[in-house]
Amino acid sequence: MAQDPILPTRHVFATQYAQIISMLYAEAKGPRWELPVDAFAESLFRSLEKRFCNLHATPLEIESYLKSLHLEDLALAAACNQGIETAWEFFIGTFRQELRHASRAILRASGSSDDVRAEELADSLYADLYGIRATPDGQRKSLFNYFHGRSKLSTWLRAVLAQRHVDLLRAGGKTTSLDGERDGDAPREMAAPAEPTLADPNRAKYLARLDRSLTFALAELSPRERLILACYYVDRLTLAEIGRMLREHESTVSRQLERTRRALRENVTQGLLSGTPARDDCPAEPGLDAAQVALALEYALEEWPFDLSRSLSTDLADKGAAEK
Repeated sequence: MAQDPILPTRHVFATQYAQIISMLYAEAKGPRWELPVDAFAESLFRSLEKRFCNLHATPLEIESYLKSLHLEDLALAAACNQGIETAWEFFIGTFRQELRHASRAILRASGSSDDVRAEELADSLYADLYGIRATPDGQRKSLFNYFHGRSKLSTWLRAVLAQRHVDLLRAGGKTTSLDGERDGDAPREMAAPAEPTLADPNRAKYLARLDRSLTFALAELSPRERLILACYYVDRLTLAEIGRMLREHESTVSRQLERTRRALRENVTQGLLSGTPARDDCPAEPGLDAAQVALALEYALEEWPFDLSRSLSTDLADKGAAEK
């Protein structure tokens, strides 16, 4: 017997989840930009593909994930991707100064604080965000295709800027990797690095900092929270299976899992920003700036050999099963 597909096809998704798509479209204020519902649904589907990849996902998991997205940011990005002028004008007016502030912070962190260079770095994104370059079939090719709503749009933009700066330094002032040289390529800050030898020299440092910050954050979780994470991410149990084990409805487990994930992200981000004191065998470390944190998180989405099983199993056996 043929197995059920891991995710529904685009057409099936648009049909089967029409009600939730309509609800999220309203919540995202899609009508504000006169964004077509099908364009918004396409953004949701791309985000699902990025999140679940080759993993099986139940309807409840899909719905829970979609509700966790930064929906207004996703709708704005989708409208800009569609070339809707009111959305693009709003984007420029809202994010221009923020992009320039982020550029100055990035340059300052690398030993330069040239305001002119900061403006040039920020403004260099607009053509790729708008999608001036076209694909062979004549379609605009916009960087907004690679925003999936999993982080705030401002955070994603800082990560793109930080990677653009790294690319410019590496190429001696020539922009290469963000343009996606081959048809269909995603920008490298959104995809696994093709050439290990071209990796950002700070990648290992950022991921090591992220590793320690997440390990400390996981250690602060309750035994129940750690157990749910271990069952879901390590043992690959479904929400329904975890619910039966804990004698709870799967929707309750889903909400608990989402709260834990959000708390972990906030604690990890704050830990990276504020730095860490000397602890165990680890020396004290200064905080990273916002652009460096954003870049570290994007690197983690690409390729990160974090041993979640090891971190979650620490002391878990001694703490017993979940709290009743």
